Amino acid sequence: MKANQWCRLMLFVAAAILSAVAAHAQTPQKPGTSTSPAQVKQKPGTRPPAAATNTPTPSVKPAQKPDTPETVAVAPKTVAINPHPTLLGQYDNWGAYWAAPDGKKVCFAAARPNGAQSMRGRTPAYLFITSRPHDKIKDEVSAIVSYPLKTNGDAMAVVGGKNYLMSAKADGVWIKNQTDESKLVETMRKGGDLVLKATTDRGLQSTDTFSMKGLAQALDRVARECK
Repeated sequence: MKANQWCRLMLFVAAAILSAVAAHAQTPQKPGTSTSPAQVKQKPGTRPPAAATNTPTPSVKPAQKPDTPETVAVAPKTVAINPHPTLLGQYDNWGAYWAAPDGKKVCFAAARPNGAQSMRGRTPAYLFITSRPHDKIKDEVSAIVSYPLKTNGDAMAVVGGKNYLMSAKADGVWIKNQTDESKLVETMRKGGDLVLKATTDRGLQSTDTFSMKGLAQALDRVARECK
């Protein structure tokens, strides 16, 4: 998927999450509890709508890296089209979602930062870990930082006392060295905070801090949904 397509999708995700968070803030919940979709009466064979919960629900799935051709699917498992991500469960700071906009299932965990240091008025970043079984992609780490990044610049993810170099393009970042991705996810699962550092196209530095609390449970839920 090209960078401009990825940006449009990710900006739509950010706007959707931000709107949902505003609604969520009006209904306080007990801290430290896990939230799953509310039980509402449905017709047989249907899922509860995402609106039945007070948790942030993105409107589209995270996309794959820009300028990376999709792999050829081998007998992909077709599911009913579901263009809008459905919340599977909320685990502290992380939500687990699934969608199938073209009949191909995509699952992801998503979180907003619990701390940010950057220019005033900036929309917060969003961190994703995505699985796309039809592309044989599992636990792909990416983020949208909500501002244009320095052209051909790099970003840095710091977690568990280790630094992971990230590739930056438009307003998105991905792990630069693919061999480090599984190590990064494993470290993130152990908890603590992940600090994402990047440089804007104007040379300004920004730092976003994401709590990993709840990530392990969210990823386990994603793995069960997208086998």
